[in-house]
Formats: sequence, structure tokens, C-alpha cells
Amino acid sequence: MPTRGTDVLPRAFYARPTLEVARDLIGKVLVHRAPEGEASGMIVEVEAYIGEDDPACHAASGPTPRNAPLYGPPGFAYVYLNYGLHYLVNAVTEGDGMPAAVLIRALAPLDGLPLMRGRRHRPGGPLRTEAVCRGPGCLTRALGVTLAHNRADLTTGVLTIEDRGLRPGPVVWGPRVGIRVGTDRAWRCHVDGHASVSAARRGPPR
Repeated sequence: MPTRGTDVLPRAFYARPTLEVARDLIGKVLVHRAPEGEASGMIVEVEAYIGEDDPACHAASGPTPRNAPLYGPPGFAYVYLNYGLHYLVNAVTEGDGMPAAVLIRALAPLDGLPLMRGRRHRPGGPLRTEAVCRGPGCLTRALGVTLAHNRADLTTGVLTIEDRGLRPGPVVWGPRVGIRVGTDRAWRCHVDGHASVSAARRGPPR
């Protein structure tokens, strides 16, 4: 259970237009309290996916068993396996029945850095701090997030997002990355110039 209960974002935070949630998630802290210890990081990069008319959203083809969490109530996690390689974690947004979510793309590590480095161990030696949670697949591995966390309630339990009053700096918006469709929508938001941001493409400040 959360140890900073008053800091955990309430469900009302997520029950808003997705682009507003995406912007406001920058600077918040994604926390996983696992049996082996707590790991967390400040969110520095996100992407929004909104509705069945967004070709890059998993809801583009309509409801399926896989994307069912997108159609559910806001404030829950939508975790899926991407290309059979990496787990990606999203925060479901808007109202029940409106498929939308924010993909968490990068974190700046805070708590549990040794634990996160151990989970991401590579033959070349320890990763630099800014690289530990750089990228959506890297951050889930570092935090120990798996398909077991799909549909997890982000307002309670072991996987939460908190407001610790952090001020990460100015943000910029630009095209989403790592997709082949819907690239014209500037729905990727990240901290300008932050070393943990996963991709260099950027747009104008907003």
C-alpha cells in the first residue's frame, strides 16, 4: 500500500481530457512497491493516445479483450507486451467507455536506483543514472512492471503515481515516436533538454 497516501493522484486527475492529463503527468512520480523494494522515477516524457479515430491508438479497431482497459474507468493501468519484447505502461484517462490513455515513455530515477540498475543489468556494466529509465520498455523493466499490473488501480495498491511537488522545468510538444501511423499528431510531451528523455524529436514549447 502507498506510504505517501495523501500524495497519490486521485481518480479525478485522470478523468479529464487526455492532453491535459499528459501535460500534468510531467513531473509526477511513478512508484512501484514490490516485495524486493520500492522503485520510482519522475515522469519526464509521455505520449497521448485518444479514441477510435486515432490510428495509433489500440482502440482504432474497436473493442477487443486486449484493449478492454482503455474502455474502462480512468485511473487504471493499461500494460501490454510490445512486439513480444517489452512491457509498456499507460494511465487510462477520460470517462468510462472513452478509450484513451497516456503512455509513460521515460523517467528520471528517484528511489531504488540500485534495484533498478540490477533489473536492467547489462554485460557492459552499470547504466548511467539518466539511462536507467530512458524509454517505455526500459522503465518498466527497471521498475519491475509486467502484465501482472495490467488493470492495476493507480490510485491505490503497489503501482501508483504521486505528486511530490517536483518542478522539472519547461515542457515541449511534438510528434509521437516509434509508430508508423498517426505521426502527424503532436501528442508527445517531454521536459525540454532532459537527459532521460528517450527521443530527440521535438516540437515548439506549449
